[in-house]
Amino acid sequence: MTSRNNTLESPRLGEPYLLTPGPLTTSYAVKQAMLRDWGSWDGDFRAMTAEMRRRLLDMLGQGADEFDCVPMQGSGTFSVEAMLGTFVPRNGKVLVLANGAYGLRSGQTLACLGIEHVVLDKGDYLPPRGDEVAQILADDPAITHVVAIHCETSSGILNPIEEISQATYAAGRKLLIDSMSAFGALPLEVAKIRYEAMVSSANKCIEGVPGFGFIIARKTELEAAKGNSTSLSLDVHAQWATMNKTGQWRFTPPTHVVAAFLEALRAHEAEGGVEGRGARYTRNRDVMVAGMRELGFETLLKDRWQSPIIVTFFCPADPKFVFEDFYEMMKAKGFIIYPGKLTVVESFRIGCIGQMDEHVMRQVVAAAKNTLDELGVRDATPPAQALIERAKLAA
Repeated sequence: MTSRNNTLESPRLGEPYLLTPGPLTTSYAVKQAMLRDWGSWDGDFRAMTAEMRRRLLDMLGQGADEFDCVPMQGSGTFSVEAMLGTFVPRNGKVLVLANGAYGLRSGQTLACLGIEHVVLDKGDYLPPRGDEVAQILADDPAITHVVAIHCETSSGILNPIEEISQATYAAGRKLLIDSMSAFGALPLEVAKIRYEAMVSSANKCIEGVPGFGFIIARKTELEAAKGNSTSLSLDVHAQWATMNKTGQWRFTPPTHVVAAFLEALRAHEAEGGVEGRGARYTRNRDVMVAGMRELGFETLLKDRWQSPIIVTFFCPADPKFVFEDFYEMMKAKGFIIYPGKLTVVESFRIGCIGQMDEHVMRQVVAAAKNTLDELGVRDATPPAQALIERAKLAA
């Protein structure tokens, strides 16, 4: 289906739209780029890797020459583990800022790595604030690093990274950012937000396919990290040193995924880079949220904290609404949505990223309306407990 604004290609080939935080709906050109085989050692593929690294660094803006990009095989979680295991020394201590599954996962990762850490757990959806970070760091001088999630897709919250960064460096500590679901659509310019390293992956806002992540880090941190990692394959320093020496990945790279990602990077640039991509996702969110609210659905988050990546909606209180049925009926209409992850009330999520625009989002709303009618749900108002929980966020 071709977008009406002519900026998007036809991505579907008869498949449903993926309204998730990644994997997501990709363009036909990205799919087509995977039809050719590449030799991982060949000069052409080494040139592709070099171009990919350069294009990613270009997104950092002024000061990017102080950083380097290290792609890492595997899912995004592999890259998060690689970052934590490489840049935190074995005698370091980490403050993990958690308000959902991915912050908690960083804590689990550090536990597996045997690295001392403490977790500020804000629950399902409250943002960690700079003053909280400052107080914890003042109370515990042993903490060397802070780990923050840029966009926590458990709820869709956009965490206040800038104030977290300011508090971290005011206390003389170092910040590591999981920008898995935000990089490429939300600014993370190094001249404005200070950090030592961040991670993201191919199948998020740059609209590639799964298969690798990437770590962007200060060159000084990369140089100092030699010998930190206790992993052979997830050693960011070793991967960086090998790539800079030979142009090759240390172990077999996902060649087809890299080719697809390069195509996605070129499309990203053509759309206007981070600003252009973020603007489309923001419009997707605004159109979809307005339409769902007209149907009676309520969002978990107030607009202040709502990212343009994924939106959490409370399930209606009407007993005729069964999420599993709603999911299957939406899928039959061409839209795959996402289950919720809240622990207190029932919810579901709708992603705003991928090869979709506002016209597709209007179709999503129309499909939701038709599905409610088919289920016999006349009122999408959530349970009273859901609104009580949301009021905590406003407070």
